[in-house]
Amino acid sequence: MIGGIQLKVCGQTRVEDARAATEIGADCLGFILYPKSPRYLSLERYKELAADLPAGPRRVAVLVEPSAGELAAAIGAGFDLFQIHCAHATSLETVRGWSLQAGAHRLWLAPKLPPGEDVPAEWLPLAATFLLDTFHAGGFGGSGKTGDWDKFARHQQGHPQNTWVLAGGLTPDNITGAIASSGTRFVDVNSGVESSPGVKDRVKLERLAAALKQIG
Repeated sequence: MIGGIQLKVCGQTRVEDARAATEIGADCLGFILYPKSPRYLSLERYKELAADLPAGPRRVAVLVEPSAGELAAAIGAGFDLFQIHCAHATSLETVRGWSLQAGAHRLWLAPKLPPGEDVPAEWLPLAATFLLDTFHAGGFGGSGKTGDWDKFARHQQGHPQNTWVLAGGLTPDNITGAIASSGTRFVDVNSGVESSPGVKDRVKLERLAAALKQIG
């Protein structure tokens, strides 16, 4: 936690980047197990890196609408948390299945919410944490663009029983404004602290940490 704000640094592909994120105070490290992502890390490659990853931050498996088998494989790999991106129209039965399999306390749901759509109320008890990323019609997050901070604030204020994570286009330059506008206490950064997809920039990470410290 930095300045009272929890931090997840997502899109990890290298041990040195995970260490740099840990050194600035990251609470979570995200590993994207989705083959269509430019930051894709196969489960086999993650297992090769796992022993050398720094202790401390929770390790988050990032998946997109996984099958029961895919989620089971991630659970078996020893991740602490499971961030699942999905369409807002995903069936309640499917979401409930993820919740039962991973455990609601370890599940982060990241619904793809078009403008005018909110997180379905019946999903709220099924995951302890919800991540709201920028709506991107062509994919699941990863657009590098900022999102609807007012919508985030409304969800967080309306459902304080859940933890709410703000994602989407966050950088050292806009993080202060994003937190002020959204009211978030938990942020997820990715492309905004990179030199290229999947390669983190230590200077940008340090600048982000410095900005967060000013908030506290």
